[in-house]
Amino acid sequence: MSELDSLYREVILDHYKNPRGHGVISEPDAQAEGQNPLCGDEVSIAVEFEGDTIADVRFQGRGCAISQAATSMLMDMVKGRTAQEVATMSRDELLEEVGIPLTPVRLKCALLGLGVLKVALHKGKGTPLPEEWGALDELELK
Repeated sequence: MSELDSLYREVILDHYKNPRGHGVISEPDAQAEGQNPLCGDEVSIAVEFEGDTIADVRFQGRGCAISQAATSMLMDMVKGRTAQEVATMSRDELLEEVGIPLTPVRLKCALLGLGVLKVALHKGKGTPLPEEWGALDELELK
């Protein structure tokens, strides 16, 4: 394992053990939840807007280190951005943040939070859902 891979793995473990944006928003402007039936990961996300900007975003969930750490990283990435910016955010932007190569099964784990967040933004701000979910096809998002 390279030194860079080792560093990324440490960052993932830190986000898993000390998740950022974990918790609830008492009266969210939008919320959604989803699960990966293949491995049992679950994530629910609540969003509070200030105009079109994400003022606060929180998640709750359970599952593997990749799903929970990637969702934690996502919370840091999107706070302060507009709903439209996040709705058009590519999965590659999140995967770059995760920083390690993922198998197809782990890819679904890493992208669960992004899919749930995009559904929440769609519900709250009417942002478009991606026509092609790619690796998210088998996830249950609502």
